[in-house]
Amino acid sequence: MTENEKSLIKENIEKIRSAATVALNKSGRNESDLRIVLATKTQSAEKINYAAQCGITEIGENRVQELLEKYDNLDKDRLNIHFIGTLQTNKVKYIIDKVCLIHSVNSIKLADEINRQALKHGIVKDILIELNAAGESSKTGIDEDGLYELLYHASTLKNVKVKGLMAIPPAPKINEFSACETSKLPENVNKLQINADSRQYFKKIYQIFLDISAKKIDNISMEILSLGMSADFVEAIEEGSNLIRPGKAVFGDRIY
Repeated sequence: MTENEKSLIKENIEKIRSAATVALNKSGRNESDLRIVLATKTQSAEKINYAAQCGITEIGENRVQELLEKYDNLDKDRLNIHFIGTLQTNKVKYIIDKVCLIHSVNSIKLADEINRQALKHGIVKDILIELNAAGESSKTGIDEDGLYELLYHASTLKNVKVKGLMAIPPAPKINEFSACETSKLPENVNKLQINADSRQYFKKIYQIFLDISAKKIDNISMEILSLGMSADFVEAIEEGSNLIRPGKAVFGDRIY
C-alpha cells in the first residue's frame, strides 16, 4: 500500500465522520449514537488494518469465502467483524464464531441454521432481520408480509438474539449526489448518483422499526437500524439510522 493510498483512506474516514456528525446534529443526536461499519468487500487485509489504525473499529464482509481468506490477517484486536452480505444456510457454520453480528437474516430457514450452529458453539448470535421494503425482486430480504412471521419465529430461538433491522433502498436512478454538505464528503462520493426517493424508504423503514419496538416482543431488541451506504448515509442518518455501512467512500471503487 502506497503512502498516497494511506493518506486517501485516512482523509476519507475523517470526511465521512464529519458529514455524519452534521447529519446527527441535524437529527438531534450525538456521535455516540452512530456506529460506522466499514464495508470491506474486495479490499485487502492491509488496507483494512490501516483503516483500523485510523480509528475504524467495525468492518463488514459480504462473502464467506473472502472473509475466510482474510480472517487470519485481520487486526482482530482492533476490529469487530460483521457479516453484511447474502448468507446461504450451508455457509453459516464457517462464520458463526468469527462475526459479532449477522445483518442479512431473511428467512426462517436461515435463522434456524444460525441458531443450530450457535448452539454447537455455546454462544448466542446477534442478528438483524433484512427487510426488502421496496419489494424489489433483485434484492434479498424478507418482504413486509413475512416480516412478523420471521420475527416471532426468531423470538423463540434460544441461541439467536434479534437486535434490529437492516435494509438497502431501491437501486439508484439518474440523480446527482445530494448530501447535506458535499464539500465535507470524499471526492469519489460526490460523483455517485443516488435514488431521489431513498429518503422515503428510510422513513418507511424507520417507522417499521419503531412499530416493532413498541410491540416489545420477547427476545427482540430494536437497538440497531442498519441503513445507509456510501451514496446515501447522510440521508439515512437524518432519517433514523444508527449504523451505516460506507465502503467506496473510503476505498474508492472496488477492485475486482
